[in-house]
Amino acid sequence: MAFEWFKRKAQNITTSTDEKKDVPKGLWHQTPSGKIVEHDELKRNSYVSPEDGFHVRIGSAEFFDILFDEGKFTELDANVESIDILSFKDTKSYTDRLKEVKAKTKLTDSIRNAVGTVQGTEMVVSCMDFAFIGGSLGSVMGEKIKRAIDYCIEKKLPYMIICQSGGARMQEATYSLMQLAKVQAKLAQLSEAGLLYIAYLCDPTFGGITASFAMTADIIMAEPGALIGFAGPRVIRETIGRDLPEGFQTSEFLQEKGFVDFIVKRTDIRNTVAKTVNLLTTQA
Repeated sequence: MAFEWFKRKAQNITTSTDEKKDVPKGLWHQTPSGKIVEHDELKRNSYVSPEDGFHVRIGSAEFFDILFDEGKFTELDANVESIDILSFKDTKSYTDRLKEVKAKTKLTDSIRNAVGTVQGTEMVVSCMDFAFIGGSLGSVMGEKIKRAIDYCIEKKLPYMIICQSGGARMQEATYSLMQLAKVQAKLAQLSEAGLLYIAYLCDPTFGGITASFAMTADIIMAEPGALIGFAGPRVIRETIGRDLPEGFQTSEFLQEKGFVDFIVKRTDIRNTVAKTVNLLTTQA
């Protein structure tokens, strides 16, 4: 008995043996439900599986390409980098950990700022990269968000943060926790200036980010099925000694409880953000 684990999209492939090459890594992607999707097809669909709607985790480069018109943007504050403020060491020194992750990801920290147009409307977007130490909040993330907000206030532009993070960065201890108050203070200034702030919560959004600026936006959107919370379900279950409700901490569960305004598929995010900004921004 034969089992079909994928269906061929193109028929009558007649590549000779001499011309055949090894399949490039990442050409196929398997979703948690077992669906197999071609990488090119996945990319064309904003990295959402057309088979089951699963949202594959992506980084700032992919998000900027999806959001901004023709994928064109100007990066802001690209040279702000993390350093080892406390000479911290766990299983390895923080300095070595930073060197490794910077070399691996080609990023300078866990967030990038960009300005561009979304369906013709200029705005600033800060996007976290989970690949950089779990998208953790450190002094650089706080500083880059602060600078992005200052830019918005100066240019009178709407602001958006794409959140995907495990929480505060332990290697920076209190310095990372200070960023919560710093960002909230800047967001208060953004609000006083009458400028819109949108948060888009992706899988996962946890810890201090959920406890602060991810949940204080004018409009809170979330990807379908994203896990969002402060502590993880295992910690909560052990703390309260009870089983958790089905779907606990998913974006759908939080929308039902009033913490999320809209569930927005990634394939719709550009159009939805543009409509939201145009509806809620007062034109002079």
